[in-house]
Amino acid sequence: MIQLSKFTIKAISILLLIALFALYSCQPNKPEEIREFANLEELPSMTIESLTTTITDSGKIKYRFITPEMKQFDKRDKSATEFNKGLHLIIFDNEQKIDAQIKSKRAIYHESDKLWELSNDVEAVNTTGEVINTELLFWDMNKHTVYSDKFIKITTDTEIITGYGFESDERMENYKIKNISGILNIDQESLTN
Repeated sequence: MIQLSKFTIKAISILLLIALFALYSCQPNKPEEIREFANLEELPSMTIESLTTTITDSGKIKYRFITPEMKQFDKRDKSATEFNKGLHLIIFDNEQKIDAQIKSKRAIYHESDKLWELSNDVEAVNTTGEVINTELLFWDMNKHTVYSDKFIKITTDTEIITGYGFESDERMENYKIKNISGILNIDQESLTN
């Protein structure tokens, strides 16, 4: 009969305990644990860098999007496309001329609501050259309206209008400011002299 030393018995016992522990700890993860570890809702299903794309309707250009990065999230309860590095949106009329432009440092398109949320240094220019500046602007494609409840500044050829709250058509020509806080007339002659 083979006699083992006390040291060898302890070493074998420890190795057996480690093996048993490893066997029982190597169980597959439950689906809830995997979902909790990897939140799939916050992982983009698609990421595109340096994107310029055109959307047409009946062969006519309607919109052009230019962005350094686009991320699409379609695993969320409400799918969305995010433009976290900025967006330049150009809107065309039926004659293929630029109707309006909007730039922002961040944008989100809420697909199910057909709603654009533009934020951080938003600048919009309409066909008459009026410039609209704000920090938050919504464009509802279903209702064909543009609106904001934040501070807004509109610069025209003759005046600068400031206020809070804004509503307009998509072309940003027929607009109203809800609470006007100031109107500054611009003297064109003093600007040219």
